[in-house]
Amino acid sequence: MTSENSQSMKPATVAKKLGIYLPATPQEFQDSLITRADFAELQANPPEWLAELRRNGPHPRPVVAQKLNVSISGLARGGVEEALTTAEITALLQAPPAWLVAERSTHAAVRAEAQRVKDEAVKKDAKKARTAAE
Repeated sequence: MTSENSQSMKPATVAKKLGIYLPATPQEFQDSLITRADFAELQANPPEWLAELRRNGPHPRPVVAQKLNVSISGLARGGVEEALTTAEITALLQAPPAWLVAERSTHAAVRAEAQRVKDEAVKKDAKKARTAAE
């Protein structure tokens, strides 16, 4: 195993880490292995194409879900199977369809429940620590 192979990433991995939609990237990016140094450079000094993708999209589903404040599963239930542009996301937010309102409510309830469970676990651990210290 050479050091170059162990220090390179596939374009799909880099796109995922950068939060960009791989098919919308330049062909030269899609066809090359990216070293960790190249990746760090892309993060520190994004080229214009990367800045444009981040600004206007199309955005991959995880980014779309985050911007709409729903889960990826919620996007699928709402019929959103493809990448969306910033303009399309803004249009959905300005005039939310019924599925988006329902999914945002569901997502908020799930996050609240997860926080409640986490808070209970912290309290339980603190109680155990106090009991063990006595």
